[in-house]
Amino acid sequence: MNGVLEWYRGGSAVAVALLLVGAAGVAVFLERFYHIVLRSRVNGRVFIERAIQLVRGGKLEDAIRHCAQTKAVLPDVGLVILRSRTRDEGDLEHVARAATLSLLPPLRRRLPYLPALALAAALLGLLGALLGAREALLADAGALAGARDVPLALGLARALEALAAGVVVALPLLLAHAYLAHQARTISEHAEEFAARLINALGERPDVRLGHR
Repeated sequence: MNGVLEWYRGGSAVAVALLLVGAAGVAVFLERFYHIVLRSRVNGRVFIERAIQLVRGGKLEDAIRHCAQTKAVLPDVGLVILRSRTRDEGDLEHVARAATLSLLPPLRRRLPYLPALALAAALLGLLGALLGAREALLADAGALAGARDVPLALGLARALEALAAGVVVALPLLLAHAYLAHQARTISEHAEEFAARLINALGERPDVRLGHR
């Protein structure tokens, strides 16, 4: 790890580019974390069961207030359906589909940037390793300053530090993407379940409780 830090302190163009990629990845992660985890996520199971209970009890106004208490994707889907003027099942399904098409895609916005930045970091690390290996080999052949100042093995080891630096940046970005994608997928699944069960409740159809997730 100390070798990687020393390589960064060298201030090469590849090191600077890698730092910029890492900073961009952190910025994307924080923005998406706020939007997906802090702003858009609620306790989906508890929220759904409470809303369905209110609707089936004929307390539509209470259900609307329940959904209006939180500004998140799941309550917003419920509000769109509950405030719809129609109670026709087909029309409500169209309303629910339009709501999910409008509210769910923003959850995944900019998420593909994280694996792209991870790939860029890995490639930059590889580029730094190749350039370092080339420099070490040229120095060993006496092409740089007419002499070999650094043993070949040490030069190649320093070149591999660039590759390690790329991995150090890429790995957290990939893990961050997996975490945020899972959170977004969970919210999407809850929203689709909530819409279907809410339409059944409004149509006084039997409720089918899906497995707890």
